Amino acid sequence: MEWKFNNEAPIYQQIMEQIKAMIATGVLKAGDKLPSVRELAVSAGVNPNTMQKALSELERDGLLCSKRTSGRFVSDNQENADILQEAMMMECVKAFIENMAKLGYSVKDCIRIIEKYEKDTKDTSEEQKA
Repeated sequence: MEWKFNNEAPIYQQIMEQIKAMIATGVLKAGDKLPSVRELAVSAGVNPNTMQKALSELERDGLLCSKRTSGRFVSDNQENADILQEAMMMECVKAFIENMAKLGYSVKDCIRIIEKYEKDTKDTSEEQKA
């Protein structure tokens, strides 16, 4: 796992967000076993207590589960992963709309711009195929 941290939020929250993103995008799938807390902490360059806190929070959220002698796994509950993916998508849309509003664009303008982008991208990929 590749970890990226900044100074804008506590490290454990950033770890949580990165693991959530891996679940939402399918990098981590239902039933996948996670490395041990120590292994994850070493790979991320963080204190094991910080990693433990992040993983415990994800367990409370129902995204991870512990099996007493086997370790931690991504939850088999697909509904949780679907809800997570939807929430992350809405966060992206919200951020996009807010940034475009700062530039003076309305939601209708954004839709028009996205449709133009999709058409231009499709036209470009068709030209490359030819």
